[in-house]
Amino acid sequence: MIRRIHSGGEFEKKVGYCRAVVANGFVFVAGTCAQGDDVPKDIVGQCKSSLAAIREALAEAGASFADVVRVNYYLPDMTEFELCWPLLVEAFGDNPPAATVIECNLITPMDRIEIEVTAALPQ
Repeated sequence: MIRRIHSGGEFEKKVGYCRAVVANGFVFVAGTCAQGDDVPKDIVGQCKSSLAAIREALAEAGASFADVVRVNYYLPDMTEFELCWPLLVEAFGDNPPAATVIECNLITPMDRIEIEVTAALPQ
């Protein structure tokens, strides 16, 4: 069975995707940038917002950050990534996932970070 989780974000309909898909014992959370009407301009605020949206999607799927096995970080400026490290350590705690960091353009020029995760559903 496949279950799709929608956040209602503006790009879901524009681009044709959903926030997360639950399939075969895993939760695949789409790349997530800062959310909401008042998006922070700085990378730390955007990282917090992205993590909050991911936390919600994981919870709706029945998982948490402790279940994340893979994370991909996308940034237009790699020099800013270190500012996010304390937030990431706090989110993943004693359960760090395998990780990749890629420097690239994001969907809008104002985006400073996009985070994508895959989690295993708890048994």
